Amino acid sequence: MLSTERDFKRGGERMAIPTQGEVEGKLLIFEVVAVACLEELLRHEHAPAVSKVRRRILHNLKERCRSLKLCPEDEKATVDYALGVLEAAVEEAGSW
Repeated sequence: MLSTERDFKRGGERMAIPTQGEVEGKLLIFEVVAVACLEELLRHEHAPAVSKVRRRILHNLKERCRSLKLCPEDEKATVDYALGVLEAAVEEAGSW
């Protein structure tokens, strides 16, 4: 079960290890929110923003992956997944 209490309230440290379901749930939420925001952005004739968003995603991921010290394979997988989410949003917005 998802719990914001562990993340934002005192005493959450006693439940420091999230369950697999919590991790998967949070990832799903982030993906759904990101895709919904992109679809809405693209639906309102802001399609030229796609290349700007793509560059920003790549820049931010490069910095974040570096700070997490991800191996090159994991960094590439992260970038590929992010760009896949972006492309899915672009395609979905185009089908409206």
